Amino acid sequence: MTADSSQQAIANMKQEQLPVPEHRLHGWTHFVGLYAGEHVAATEFVIGATFVALGASTTDILIGLLVGNILAILSWTLITAPIAVQTRLSLYTYLHKIAGDSMTNLYNWANVLIFTVISAAMITVSCTAVRLLFNIPAQLQWYPTDALFVAIVLAVGMIVVLVAMYGFNAVAEFSGLCGPWLVVMFVSGALVLFPALADAVLGRSTLDGFQDFITIGDHSIWTGVNAQGEKGIGLLEVIGFAWAANTITHFGLIDMALLRYAKRSIYGLCTSAGMLFGHYVAWIASGIMGAGTAVLLKSTIVELDPGDVAYRALGMSGYVIVIIAGWTTANANLYRAGLAAQAIFHNHSRKMVTFTVGCATVVIACFPFVFGQMLPLLTYAGLLVVPVGAIVFAEHFVFPRIGFTRYWVTYRKLNHSTPAVGSWIAGLIFGFGLNAMQVMSFYYLFLPTWLFTIVVYTLLAKSYGAAEKYPVEEEAERKMNVAIAEFQRVQAEEEGEPIEDHSTLSKVFRVISRTSLALTLVLAVRVMFWSPNMEIYVDNRDLFYTWAFVFTITYFVFAYVVLRRRKALNPQIAS
Repeated sequence: MTADSSQQAIANMKQEQLPVPEHRLHGWTHFVGLYAGEHVAATEFVIGATFVALGASTTDILIGLLVGNILAILSWTLITAPIAVQTRLSLYTYLHKIAGDSMTNLYNWANVLIFTVISAAMITVSCTAVRLLFNIPAQLQWYPTDALFVAIVLAVGMIVVLVAMYGFNAVAEFSGLCGPWLVVMFVSGALVLFPALADAVLGRSTLDGFQDFITIGDHSIWTGVNAQGEKGIGLLEVIGFAWAANTITHFGLIDMALLRYAKRSIYGLCTSAGMLFGHYVAWIASGIMGAGTAVLLKSTIVELDPGDVAYRALGMSGYVIVIIAGWTTANANLYRAGLAAQAIFHNHSRKMVTFTVGCATVVIACFPFVFGQMLPLLTYAGLLVVPVGAIVFAEHFVFPRIGFTRYWVTYRKLNHSTPAVGSWIAGLIFGFGLNAMQVMSFYYLFLPTWLFTIVVYTLLAKSYGAAEKYPVEEEAERKMNVAIAEFQRVQAEEEGEPIEDHSTLSKVFRVISRTSLALTLVLAVRVMFWSPNMEIYVDNRDLFYTWAFVFTITYFVFAYVVLRRRKALNPQIAS
């Protein structure tokens, strides 16, 4: 193949098939914002309340969530990021190179299932806010109990489907703005409702110290007793869930798609923006908000849905946070489900496939049990894909160290990898078998499943040709990589450097948007620490409700204008 024909062949390849070029890589601040936005979502209302209902204690929550989320950060940094940075490929492309078409199709079906159910849960969460506008009772059964709620789900859900089909890029950009605002609102909601909790437990609306916080937590939030009045989950279970909640993305390697754009693998630590400021803070804050709402409504947390909690904590801004957080998360996951389905039904357009998957998603969203089972849903979804992450880990890290050949399936021109498919099935049988026998807490099942799959895949791959040498094919691979690097170098010269927006007007708009967030937090702090009695507390809370909504609108308007101005300067750069 000549140099010109090689360059033409590369130009004809889909962008997703190529490694991310050097000029498209991002610095660490990009990933801090990305993970803060993605991991502070509507699910946090559900998960935070679930910890309360499961009967975790205050100490277990404070320590367990911290330890579990740190373990998750290390998983991204030590497993996902190195593979992503060294290959610059998404998991889907890498998996195709090491396992062929059949394994990739099976994996795409798994992704369709997982992301469809998650999208459905997020649509249902958004509708819990909309239902309050129509005085529809909370949907607490596994099935819908009100026809108007079903109508709302269908209406909201089809909007999500249409946006995922036609306008996802704009939504993806907009959702990136939501991260800072969501963090501020979760913290503010907890601050606003805490005096009500203090009054219910201590008989006064103010705290004298951290011990008062522990006392309130033990008596009114994380009591150590579950919804059935029995002893709740302990420290190990809290750690396990916090670690396992994102096994899809770290041990399961889905986030190779994001971290392949990182300049260095150490940027995996940027996931701390999502885990510590997102999950840790948001889960604690949503537990406080749920317990506070239960006190105000003289109810229990299991009888509340996210709409109830958000409205009582944040007023009109509560409608916004539930709708936006659910909407943006549903769109992102439905888009992923559509891409996975289109890879299977490649003769059909992505829009049509996304529409079909979206219709199924909306039907599932009509059943409230989906969002009410987020903890086991996320854990089992992780268990479903962790064996695939183990196969990739084995091929990438283990094989070179024991003398096996990476990409041997591609070198042998195989469309079907029996070792990969067999190892995945064996891993699933092993993991779910352990769960059926109740050998250990299901939160930790991903660990032995991951290790088991690595061993099985390595042994099977050896029998099918991974231990052989392929010098001719490896040399062809090396030459192709050199040609791709040259193609991308020319591409970078044609695109030029991105233009930064340093205009005075954009700077002013940026200051206004950030000031809006700061003022929202100041008002919440005022409610928390300057409410010496319940009468003053109600006045401070109502003031917060009003101005928090004003500042919310202000933030989104000016932040979005800044985003559009920056995009206008760089129309050649993809979102």
